[in-house]
Amino acid sequence: VDTEWVFTDGSYVRCHQHASGARCGEERAIGQSRGGATTKIHLSCDADGYPLNFKITGGEVQDSQVAGELIEMIGQADYFIADKGYDSESIRDKARSHNMIPVVPKRKNAKQPNPEFDSYLYKLRHLVENMFARLKHFRSIATRYEKLARNFKSMLYLACTIVHCKMN
Repeated sequence: VDTEWVFTDGSYVRCHQHASGARCGEERAIGQSRGGATTKIHLSCDADGYPLNFKITGGEVQDSQVAGELIEMIGQADYFIADKGYDSESIRDKARSHNMIPVVPKRKNAKQPNPEFDSYLYKLRHLVENMFARLKHFRSIATRYEKLARNFKSMLYLACTIVHCKMN
């Protein structure tokens, strides 16, 4: 695992109509939006494009709400690279507290400059996007059929393992 650079992003997954309706009290991680029932996968990849950690939430959850947990799960890295959805001083401070240099672009209406932004590292963020593309080749991931979050997580773990084996 090469944790010199850690790339983080989120991607939506449409839920099949039969995925809803699980027993009450069980975590489902399915959110309602204008597009219907969705789940969001928040994924961190290392410098080689291998998946490190992920978290699933309902589709209505913003990336910035989960960033702290992902940084905690990563533990230690040199650079934390993410898109504008993670543009927050609290996220940058959290990354700095774990000895990471945050490479997150500012939004266009930002008043302060961003001296830590490295455009070369930001261009390499396609590695996490490529990982999402590989994961969505699996039918069970692309259209979520599982009713419970734990079952969907286990499918994601299995898909990440298969992708990791194929890349080696």
